[in-house]
Amino acid sequence: MRRFLHIAPDSWQRTLAVMFVAQMIAAIGFSAMFPFIPLYVEALGSQIGFSTEFWSGLVISVQGFTMMLAAPIWGVVADRYGRKLMAERAMFGGAVILFLMAFVQSAEQLVLLRGVQGLVTGTVSASNALVAAAAPRERSGFAMGMLQVGLWTGISLGPFIGGFIADAFGFHAPFILTGALLAVAGVLVFLFVSEPEGETLRRRQERRAGLIAGWRHVLAMPGVVQTYTIRFFTGVGRSVVSPILALFLATLLPVDAPVSTVAGTATGIASIASTLSAIYLGQLGDRIGHRKIVIASALGAAVAYVLQAFIVDPWLFLASQALLGAAAGGLVAGPSALLAHFTEPGEEGTVYGLDNSIVAAGRAVAPLGGAVVAEWFGYRGAFAASGLMLFVTVAVAFWTLPRSARALRPAGD
Repeated sequence: MRRFLHIAPDSWQRTLAVMFVAQMIAAIGFSAMFPFIPLYVEALGSQIGFSTEFWSGLVISVQGFTMMLAAPIWGVVADRYGRKLMAERAMFGGAVILFLMAFVQSAEQLVLLRGVQGLVTGTVSASNALVAAAAPRERSGFAMGMLQVGLWTGISLGPFIGGFIADAFGFHAPFILTGALLAVAGVLVFLFVSEPEGETLRRRQERRAGLIAGWRHVLAMPGVVQTYTIRFFTGVGRSVVSPILALFLATLLPVDAPVSTVAGTATGIASIASTLSAIYLGQLGDRIGHRKIVIASALGAAVAYVLQAFIVDPWLFLASQALLGAAAGGLVAGPSALLAHFTEPGEEGTVYGLDNSIVAAGRAVAPLGGAVVAEWFGYRGAFAASGLMLFVTVAVAFWTLPRSARALRPAGD
């Protein structure tokens, strides 16, 4: 701890270290609820009707939809007023919203709070912008990989914790815990992260730049639109099964099995694999090119989803989650590193705000689409649809991503 505190306050290593821990804590908080969301919705019930699958999909989708609208605006605000401030806003705001979710009385109220959550939060994009602004371009793959290790470590632990607490103490308890964890993450950022004064002064001089003009400038850079397209496809592919995962596992398990715990275990296994793969794939991408990492990772995820569409044994399903998680490590860190290479310093908030909006758009579309596919073609059809979307991602990445030296080699080469 003493060695950590003696790292220069404005060094990129210190920013990365603090955001690693804060991202991990925040991810534990946000991911703890996902294993039991369908079961929580079922227990709450609805005042106006519709199926559990519908409300489960809407609970997940509405947050993505509102975040899709808010994230680009928060990104521009970050470039002008401070990326640290945006990280604090996301974490403290998330703490309040998640705490309130413990006391909802219906599925409709949960949907409403999830919508507010999307407007207020966005810890991943805020953390990405902070780290991307601080780290040298030639170390972007390593820095983004490390950040993803923090993210996926939290996502690994969160479902285990949330599923166990939900089974042991009821569905309300995990939300209280997650709110507290988000508050702790916000305190860490407030106390230990600082932005260089020169960056702050430069942003103040650029406040006259228009919102739309900033977006246009970023989108006009070669490779950016293609990377955002890939981010959307991967987000859709990986979110299609989210509203029905616990319900699908319930069909594979005995009647008296602890479904929330098993669903948390399934999500946690994928997250552990992502944690182990993210830093390696980030460093490998710095050497051989992040384009190759994205293509290989999308292919691995596609194969995993297709296999899951045919699996009937719960233990084999858990094993397939490891392959899916390893691929996910490259699908998150790879596009983030590509965006750092394709864009200019000083616009990280705008770049990753738009990136978060694209991811949120995928999360908004996919769960409801997945619920519809599950109702029409069964739960296995949703897994097949995810695999198909990831195969499309492979084709898009292979044919559209630039092969330029800037994308494939460190900026210092």
